[in-house]
Amino acid sequence: MNTGDEEYPNSEPCVVGVDFGTLSGRAVVVRVRDGAELGTAEHAYGHAVLDRELPDGTRLPPDWALQVPSDYIDVLREAVPAALAAAGIRPEQVVGIGTDFTACTVLPVLSDGTPLCELPEYGARPHAYVKLWRHHAAQGQADRINALAAERKEPWLERYGGKISSEWEFAKALQVLEEDPEIYRRTERWVEAADWIVWRLCGRYVRNACTAGYKGQYQDGRYPSRDYLAALNPGFADFVTDKLEHPIGQLGDAAGTLTAEAAAWTGLPEGIAVCVGNVDAHVTAPAAGAVEPGQMVAIMGTSTCHVMSSDQHGVVPGMCGVVDGGILPGLWGYEAGQSGVGDIFAWFVRTGFPAAYA
Repeated sequence: MNTGDEEYPNSEPCVVGVDFGTLSGRAVVVRVRDGAELGTAEHAYGHAVLDRELPDGTRLPPDWALQVPSDYIDVLREAVPAALAAAGIRPEQVVGIGTDFTACTVLPVLSDGTPLCELPEYGARPHAYVKLWRHHAAQGQADRINALAAERKEPWLERYGGKISSEWEFAKALQVLEEDPEIYRRTERWVEAADWIVWRLCGRYVRNACTAGYKGQYQDGRYPSRDYLAALNPGFADFVTDKLEHPIGQLGDAAGTLTAEAAAWTGLPEGIAVCVGNVDAHVTAPAAGAVEPGQMVAIMGTSTCHVMSSDQHGVVPGMCGVVDGGILPGLWGYEAGQSGVGDIFAWFVRTGFPAAYA
């Protein structure tokens, strides 16, 4: 906590970080000089996770997990000012803001970034909402993606340990096409939430290298081919060029500067730097100082994720992914782990113990 004394002078440059998790967003104020954490705050999402029904009561099938994008904006409005107050610093001391997000959390938007679920005609359409990372209703599409890639010997498949997850960008998009073609047609950008929130902060859409690589099969400067996508579903042939492809921002770079609108939300100065987005797990490695080849970090949360950078490229069965520059520039980033293990553990604690143990 910033006390304003000589040990923690309250006049030094600071940065703000915002972590968008599964149930809430957390903001932290960090002093640039030495990385000292001066203040934090948390804001719970008003709609939490939509896994049974939409806000209007529309029922959802099993394995669905959606969110409401305005909840993310509320984090900027509530948690960032609260963290500044907790740190005891003046807003003008903040020189930049960076964000991370659960992945793959993805949403359909118009070309100006407007989420389709915010259009009145689509408020009752499940596919118009954010698909949270733990949305698993696209498993059938993922199975077909994997089977066809193996049959065609697609070179990118081995980079993901031989299997694409139902949580990732292509499976979820293919589900939209096949279950609600109107929403798919209306989607002008299929956007990672990590990039959407940066877009809202700086007014510029930039795809971050981490999410594009690990969740969008972006390898060696390209996505899966049009021929492959057409073989999955003819209507999916132009998915990359029509809805996904966009300039890639490198991790740690500036995506743009804070807009007047976002400055009003956060209480931060207009024009400060906004960092390219990142994935919640992968951003942890540099924060933990694990920047040398062979150093692994185990992140435990709603899921567990193990990440490691290396100066060598290898094929490892069962890996979630290996991406050039996916964690740190100039190194191969390896990811493995277990999706949902924290969720499973929490469920077990809730349901598998006698009440007396609580």
